[in-house]
Amino acid sequence: MIGQTHIVAITGGIGSGKSVVSRILRCMGYPVYDCDSEARRLMDGSPEILCRIADEITPDAIGADGRLRRDVLSAMVFSDGRKLQSLNAIVHGAVRKHLMATIATYGTTLFFFETAILYESGFDSIADEVWEVTAPRCERVIRVKSRSGLSADEIGRRMASQKNLSFPHHRIIHNSSTDAILPQILALINEQR
Repeated sequence: MIGQTHIVAITGGIGSGKSVVSRILRCMGYPVYDCDSEARRLMDGSPEILCRIADEITPDAIGADGRLRRDVLSAMVFSDGRKLQSLNAIVHGAVRKHLMATIATYGTTLFFFETAILYESGFDSIADEVWEVTAPRCERVIRVKSRSGLSADEIGRRMASQKNLSFPHHRIIHNSSTDAILPQILALINEQR
């Protein structure tokens, strides 16, 4: 808890529905920080981060125009665990600093942040509670294929790179095609009151 703010991490594997939960919370008026989109924004806007990516991962990830080539970077890090760790180490400090500043500016009693790599990033140390969004693997693969065009093998590698660890205040939101998630979200929010 930072001040009077209860901080909830929303996490789950690729295709589980983290973003759906985040959109619902935003529609309800709650602040939700998206670690992935902020990481992309920070990576695009920081010459220091781009330089470290070129030096520590691959210079091919930076185009002739000086912009990040996400397709090259993704192919590299999702096929090499050490390079994925290097990328995470480069980006997490910047995201953590920005997240903490954002929490401080809101001053609300309930603040959410969404991340696929809660434990790998060390952001679990910020959270008072974790909401993990889950869905059957087959549904997750279908969701990711339909939105990204990735192959089943590529999706499988990304799923394998994400860890699931336990957290003391850990809640589950089931997001299969037969589960209604809004009542689950409302029940979890009511626990905060």
